[in-house]
Amino acid sequence: MGLLGNELAFAQTLTPQEHEGVMALGHRKSYPADTHLLTEGDRSSHVLIIIRGWVTVSVATDRGATRLILGLRGPGELLGEMAALDQHPRSATVRALGPIEAQVISGDAFRRFLILYPRVSALVMRQLTGRLRSADQERSALASLTVLQRLAGRLIELSGVDPSGPYAPSAAGPSSAAASGPAVQLAQDELAATIGATREAVAKALRLLRTQNIVRTGNRMVQILDPALLALLADGHQE
Repeated sequence: MGLLGNELAFAQTLTPQEHEGVMALGHRKSYPADTHLLTEGDRSSHVLIIIRGWVTVSVATDRGATRLILGLRGPGELLGEMAALDQHPRSATVRALGPIEAQVISGDAFRRFLILYPRVSALVMRQLTGRLRSADQERSALASLTVLQRLAGRLIELSGVDPSGPYAPSAAGPSSAAASGPAVQLAQDELAATIGATREAVAKALRLLRTQNIVRTGNRMVQILDPALLALLADGHQE
């Protein structure tokens, strides 16, 4: 599973000329927290480049009200490129985790830009392919792994901890490190959405992890006390 991606953000891969050119195509817009920047099924075709803040990318699941978060995107990330390229309905919903600033570019202008800049077009296609592969992995995990496995793996990922080595904080923003161990700063319902589970199922898994002294929980926080054991659980080893 992977929410964060391992490559540079789109804007960071551009040359100064390319960056100036693509940003000049649009206008800056601010969004309050919890706003839907893009909505699954919508027919719009504009793209966004995040300037400030973080968003979630999610899709509806077969469970109806439950949503599966496929990614967390931050500054420099390009969003909405699939609908801009194929002009089909949006495939996912993008929601602001906090206040957001983004450059909004029309789909027509973005497509013309890619024709003029083939290198940027190749970067967009590589990013799109990587995100599709990651989405497939998330859906596969949803079907084949238990809630405990998915939760353990997600906590390892979001905390940025290396179970076999010293702690190295993730660049993603949702996590922070305290003196006694790394912590993921998400509420239980938000954690549930990142693994496509119910809040009740995540609460049950967290109780099990707490009783084994693997994590400690607080207000919108899960602190990892035993990263190595958490990683074993993510791999399917049972207590």
